[in-house]
Amino acid sequence: MIYLVTGAAGHLGNTIVKQLVSQGKSVRCLVLPCERAAAELPGKAAVYTGNVLDKTSLEPFFRHDAKEPSVVIHCAGIVSIASGLSQNIYDVNVTGTQNVIDLCLTHRVKRLVYVSSVHALPELPKGQLISETKDFDPDRVVGGYAKTKAEATKRALAAAKNGLDVCVVHPSGICGPNDYGRGHMTQLLIDFCKRKMTAGLTVGGYDFVDVRDVAAGIISCCEKGKSGETYILSNRYYSVRELLEMFHQITGLKPVRTFLPLWFAKATAPLSELYYKILRQPPLYTPYSLYTLTSNAAFSHSKADRMLDYTCRPIKQTIRDTFEWLKSRGKV
Repeated sequence: MIYLVTGAAGHLGNTIVKQLVSQGKSVRCLVLPCERAAAELPGKAAVYTGNVLDKTSLEPFFRHDAKEPSVVIHCAGIVSIASGLSQNIYDVNVTGTQNVIDLCLTHRVKRLVYVSSVHALPELPKGQLISETKDFDPDRVVGGYAKTKAEATKRALAAAKNGLDVCVVHPSGICGPNDYGRGHMTQLLIDFCKRKMTAGLTVGGYDFVDVRDVAAGIISCCEKGKSGETYILSNRYYSVRELLEMFHQITGLKPVRTFLPLWFAKATAPLSELYYKILRQPPLYTPYSLYTLTSNAAFSHSKADRMLDYTCRPIKQTIRDTFEWLKSRGKV
């Protein structure tokens, strides 16, 4: 079996590759040209350069002996908390996914595992548990990023009806060590350690999950998932206050004492987004991220538990491991 991993230089992609290599699997990695994080991939994995927007560039990555079955894990995508939707995010998340689907059909891959997001799931009223669905509609979710993931998921499941063996996974908020691209939780921890995190929110939180648990769930889905099925790979809800208290306990640094009301954060969020846009840095918070932190984040991973033997660790362990990794890299 050959495992083909797109977006292999990303946080989730490189974690999947490392786990597959440690299990003795044959792995191909797709990375963008000149992607610095590609240097962190294991030496036993074959690295191919290409862009999901250019089918021709993907041909060498997909081409293999017909006698060797292949599984494609499609991680490539852009995660965004921006309020608007750029053409590039749509192109990568939707058109790029369609290109991967087309090439899976052309090269007759054994299975495609598409990495969607819990953001693609229609939100239910607070108090109701959100579980898997087969009904995806960009008009039923909020935010540009969520709409692209809903549309791409819809296309992946349509391909399953047309004969392609497809499984879809929906991770919640991914965090953990080996994050070379500085995801939102990693940046939050760095800012806390550098004393840039001076205040938190009185309300809000989200479901955060360890990247290593998501990677293990995806690899299990390659083997145990059922074609045409979707699986939520989440953990549990953690409030902003809980996370900041864990930051304090793990780092030993001064705790955050100031907590701002939601109305104040909402009033300043557009200015924050504009400020970081001028600096060409990912924003710490935006109107969309505030919406997410106050939305219903009660996701059930019981189906993945049953069908994929999925397990997840406490987020405090994840934060501790991330902190130690950041220290080892000289980032904090």
